[in-house]
Amino acid sequence: MKQSLAAAAQQPDVYQTARIANEQPLFSWVINGDAPGAYQTAYHILVASTAQKLAAGIGDVWDAGKILSGDQLGIAYKGKALRPNTVYYWKVKIWDNKGMPTAYSKGASFLTDSILKSYQVPFTPLVKSEQEPILEKQLSNGNSFYDFGKDAFSQLFLVVQAGVGQDTLRVHVGEALDANGHVDRRPKGSLRYQLLKIPLKQGKYPYYPEFKPSRYNTGPRAIRMPGYIGEVFPFRYVEIEKTGTDIQVMNPGRYAVHYIFNDSATIFQSADTVLNSVWALSKYTMKATSFTGFYVDGDRERTPYEADALINQLSHYASDAEYNMAKRSLEYLIYHATWPTEWSLQNLLIAWNDYMYSGDIRTVKALYEALKPKTLLALSRPDGLISTRTGKQDSAFAKSIHLIDFDGKTVMRDIVDWPQKGGVGLAPTAIGETDNFEFTDYNAVVNGFHYQALVCMKNLAAALGKKEDVVFYEQQVAKVKQAFQRSFIDPASGLVKDGESTTHASLHANMIALAFGLVPPENREKVLSFMQSRGMACSVYGAQFLMDALYDANDADYALKLLTSTDIRSWYNMIRTGSTMTTEGWDMIYKGNQDWNHAWGAAPANIIVEKLMGVTPLSPAFGKIEIKPHAGTLRHASLQLATLRGAVTVRFEQQDSSFRLETHLPFNTSGVIYLPRRAASDVVFRNGKKVTASPAGEFWMFKDVRAGKDNWTVQYNQPKNAGYTVQ
Repeated sequence: MKQSLAAAAQQPDVYQTARIANEQPLFSWVINGDAPGAYQTAYHILVASTAQKLAAGIGDVWDAGKILSGDQLGIAYKGKALRPNTVYYWKVKIWDNKGMPTAYSKGASFLTDSILKSYQVPFTPLVKSEQEPILEKQLSNGNSFYDFGKDAFSQLFLVVQAGVGQDTLRVHVGEALDANGHVDRRPKGSLRYQLLKIPLKQGKYPYYPEFKPSRYNTGPRAIRMPGYIGEVFPFRYVEIEKTGTDIQVMNPGRYAVHYIFNDSATIFQSADTVLNSVWALSKYTMKATSFTGFYVDGDRERTPYEADALINQLSHYASDAEYNMAKRSLEYLIYHATWPTEWSLQNLLIAWNDYMYSGDIRTVKALYEALKPKTLLALSRPDGLISTRTGKQDSAFAKSIHLIDFDGKTVMRDIVDWPQKGGVGLAPTAIGETDNFEFTDYNAVVNGFHYQALVCMKNLAAALGKKEDVVFYEQQVAKVKQAFQRSFIDPASGLVKDGESTTHASLHANMIALAFGLVPPENREKVLSFMQSRGMACSVYGAQFLMDALYDANDADYALKLLTSTDIRSWYNMIRTGSTMTTEGWDMIYKGNQDWNHAWGAAPANIIVEKLMGVTPLSPAFGKIEIKPHAGTLRHASLQLATLRGAVTVRFEQQDSSFRLETHLPFNTSGVIYLPRRAASDVVFRNGKKVTASPAGEFWMFKDVRAGKDNWTVQYNQPKNAGYTVQ
């Protein structure tokens, strides 16, 4: 124990001084230690004006003294008033549950901004990563060809030696290749291509050609690239036209622009090669599409949308323990609302995720009053259901939700999924991605999101200690659930109808109801059977909620089948078409103007972590952790997930007669562990010893598992698919 904690309170590697704009910053630390059952009982923070004073143990700015507390995240600064434009140095030591102290952590530093505020949504500057081609070759026409391996929002640079009279270099840059292996000059949809004409000077010089901005992604709704970065362009391939002997091109490369990203923070590996490829595609998308510092919808518009942001947020959290970009995006979206009804409601889901994963309530607290109208209660009728089509949208309503209106005609409209029938780039007869959803005044999908938004609003109110609001939103939640089930569930079929005035049941109405807990238990099997009959009859956006619903209903076999599908409507098809980021649609035939850099297609990143591997926070910032693997038919898989408290690791291996699970909970956390259950006669072992587990439906459950490593085994006494019933 003593040896294990000798260097327990360690900061992650600090690559640069953090910039702080808040006059009362929060301090957090990761604790490295594997002693079973150990946890923090006290801490001591020192903040100094110089590195020398910190090394000497002098906290001349703040000496917190020994604080009896297990908190390790979000410790509010309580020292002297911080000065602007000043570097401060800090470190911490802790005591464990046996009263043993650690050494102080290594020092870290932070730089205060020129203006300090009581609270400001955090912002981290974008970075540039210098990259070289992974392949260079000469094409049959003599042109030089370079492949950077992956698409990235980048800037090109090269060195050219030119002789007398050589005035222009022609460079083709793009995301795709044509049938002959050249950079595609006429790519389909919204795939990118640009011809750069570079005037040359006599002699050897470096060149940094500028990309022409697009009128589509630099409009009033678009996020502009910051001046310290400049314009970027998504490209993987570079083709330089054949030149004379007096021109020599040397060292072509690119600066890939992205938000800070730790590539090794989260690692996943499994027995299925398709699943591994889909994971890599989705994870890389999180890094590559972060190029503006906001969650945007891809390169065609570069505009934040709430639905894009929700999936982006969850998959970013699943890829790296970095939460500030989501906070910044949420703040932006609150005051720049877009037109789809469901998008407004998803602000509440984003806000709740922000608090649960980061543990920092400050953003929610600052935005709380602005979040309330996003529940769209202003559009409700007495039983709680809402509609955008019953005359309740007026200027006061639009103002309350900060709806973007550039033409004086913008109103909120139900979307369900995108594109809809005859969408942009498709034939007027194309059915779109809504599974023939029938739009009525009162819409099941909209009201499913309305219900979940109210649940999140109630939880946020509780987190902020707003007791009256908790009571109010609890009543709304109960009222809407009752009205939803009465209005949208067909008593004859047990399925969820699209709306009140139709009998049509779509995949969307049923998957949203199932994902948000609105399907009565007695109807679950009917709904699951119907959903399986529809296949992947939704867009890459809708797939997030389809996968959520399937895994939450323990239909892991079918969910894994969809995750690893190689059909045209699959994530693997994105790879097959040549993209290295997730695409806006399943294929060009379903979204005629789609792009190859759309993060709302990256749901597998969060689905693999949260559902397949089953790792989710039960309390803010993973103080309490649920590990509930849904292995399905997958033989083995492993995950290392970064959190603010340290890495959570999970590994499982299953055979016909047993299931083995290895877990490692970070120091100062606890967990609830689930193991698959076939029958009451299963035998369960923990670290080689037979133990008694609590039955929980289709799982065995262990509550209050302390931090550390554990090995779990379930020995089955019945073979899988033997027709048994869980008792």
